[in-house]
Amino acid sequence: MDGNGRWAKQRGKSRIHGHQQGVHAVRDVTETCAKLGVKFLTLYTFSTENWNRPAVEVDALMHLLIRALKKEAKTFHKNNIRLMTIGDISSLPTACQAELAELKAETSVYDRMTLTLALSYSGRWELAAAMKSMGESILSGKLDVSDIDESSVASYMTSNFLPDPDLLIRTGGEKRVSNFLLWQIAYSELFFSSMHWPDFRQSHLIDAIKDFQDRERRFGRVQEAR
Repeated sequence: MDGNGRWAKQRGKSRIHGHQQGVHAVRDVTETCAKLGVKFLTLYTFSTENWNRPAVEVDALMHLLIRALKKEAKTFHKNNIRLMTIGDISSLPTACQAELAELKAETSVYDRMTLTLALSYSGRWELAAAMKSMGESILSGKLDVSDIDESSVASYMTSNFLPDPDLLIRTGGEKRVSNFLLWQIAYSELFFSSMHWPDFRQSHLIDAIKDFQDRERRFGRVQEAR
């Protein structure tokens, strides 16, 4: 969800104002995905690199997260949406952890769609954490080196409850994945939108999905000629 800061700058507003407006896009995209039958939606909300931003911006983002969770709780209940998280959640402020835990517990029985927030997350962090956990399992005798394969590696990921993404959408005009789900997007289709996140709405999401539907996904195979 990129472009909040640039969107605000273009309007002579603070970056924090841009993040606040981005919450509207989150609501619209989440509700649209639920209506379209999307089963899993993952939002790159706060990366491990984002901790390097000015303290005042980080603090504002944490407070915004708490307010948004409280305000949008009704959206989860109304649309039968389960909330999940990936990332180093223990690094978040205690109040954020508590709010997340409460809403995750309240929505745990919902099955229409799983909305996952990637918080204090990066693909490299996740891979390193998975390798550390696998090493501990080997040392304790719970895992044998000969049993390590793609499936076992995936099981040690913080995102092990998620299927690999079909489609990755990045807004804001940048054409890079910025350390997001590096293991999981090996065969994902990528869509880059010039639209800044606060302006991203249902119509833009549908355009991305239509573009995805027109692509031929071979997963390394050769399409036989007819």
